[in-house]
Amino acid sequence: MKQDKRRDLGTFVVHVQHYENATWQGEVVWADQNRTQKFRSALELMKLMDSALETKLRGTGPGEDGTG
Repeated sequence: MKQDKRRDLGTFVVHVQHYENATWQGEVVWADQNRTQKFRSALELMKLMDSALETKLRGTGPGEDGTG
């Protein structure tokens, strides 16, 4: 049986406040960094989360030293 090698890269809490124009609007909290960001579409939400994970992988975020 193979081991699951996925890493825990981040935890996000998504608050969808509105559903307009066939997409979501709301805010996302990156729990690991206690950062909150508003988003205006589901695509923008995905980009924000992707950017946060890329930052963590590179170790260039606030308080990140790249040793994690």
